[in-house]
Amino acid sequence: MKHKLFRGLGAILFKEFIVVARDPLTLFFFFFPPLIEMVAFGYALDNDIKHMAMLILNEDRSVESRLLIDRFVNTETFRVVGEVHSLDELKSEMRKGRAYAALDIPPTFTRDLNASHSAQVQLLVDGSNSTTALQALNTGLGVALTQSVESLLRETGRQGVPIDIRPQMLYNPAMRAPNFYVPGVIGVVLQIGTTVAAAMALVRERERGTLEQLLVSPLSRSGLMLGKLVPYLCIGMAMAVILFLIMRFVFFVPIEGSVVAMMFSTLVYVFALLSLGLVVGTKAENQMQALQMSMVFLLPSVFFSGFIFPRETMPWIFYALGALFPTTYFIALMRAIILRGANLFEYWPQLAILIGMSALLFAFCASRFRTKIA
Repeated sequence: MKHKLFRGLGAILFKEFIVVARDPLTLFFFFFPPLIEMVAFGYALDNDIKHMAMLILNEDRSVESRLLIDRFVNTETFRVVGEVHSLDELKSEMRKGRAYAALDIPPTFTRDLNASHSAQVQLLVDGSNSTTALQALNTGLGVALTQSVESLLRETGRQGVPIDIRPQMLYNPAMRAPNFYVPGVIGVVLQIGTTVAAAMALVRERERGTLEQLLVSPLSRSGLMLGKLVPYLCIGMAMAVILFLIMRFVFFVPIEGSVVAMMFSTLVYVFALLSLGLVVGTKAENQMQALQMSMVFLLPSVFFSGFIFPRETMPWIFYALGALFPTTYFIALMRAIILRGANLFEYWPQLAILIGMSALLFAFCASRFRTKIA
């Protein structure tokens, strides 16, 4: 029974390895785009914004006002790019995009501060970019709160604040953005390389007329599809190893969990992506259509998988849509294994779902192959 199920597997494997080795375009799609995207995304995706351009309108010109400005600069979130002399000039410069934030210190700042009154300072934030605006706002409020607490402690003579919260950051104590993003980037770039390459390789073979010869040969459907998939699986795993090495030694992301578990999860994920690529290849009429159909899965996988935005905050329909993509479970597995050092009993649901998806995609691809290609 086993022999019939995978009849001709050895022959098709031998043939496919030769075809892949002689196909520079497929090898290009497997290696070049993922490597470029891995490095680009790894450096570009960083929500820890530093040295944000800030303008100053200091009408007080006192030591206290300059100390306040120094507090903002010392957070490393802001950098002073210039001073203006009126509120209208300040708003005009911000409309030009010269700065993302501005600090307006009124002439009564020091007087109100010494009189134990509330010394009001206006922080203007450019809200057209919500990411930078939120960080600028939080940092500004934090600076004001810190200085206010210090002033109150001096005035009251207390040795500490009434409630002292001691936070402890688990799994990523330095809050490094690459630690969070890079494991997810690996899932995204692997999807680009494997799905597109598998789909286009199948369509190219049909355009050359060599696929029809396989269809009339005494091969089982499972053997034929597995034989076409295994060479690309080997290349995909080689690509994954390179990406993990870049993650570890270029972006310095520590691997807290089992490397064996990480590689096994990647093997299952790449198998699922290749099966998906072969399904696309059976549907597409030409290489351009195969490329376009493969890209259809990319954007939803990026936005609905939890790669950038938490899935729990999404509307239920997009949360449910994200559950249909293998990338969702692979990213969850990578963050569990690489960042949190989770063991099998703590991440087995995601792994089980990914294995089930891989098996279903391969079975669907094998069962529909002859009817869709013929």
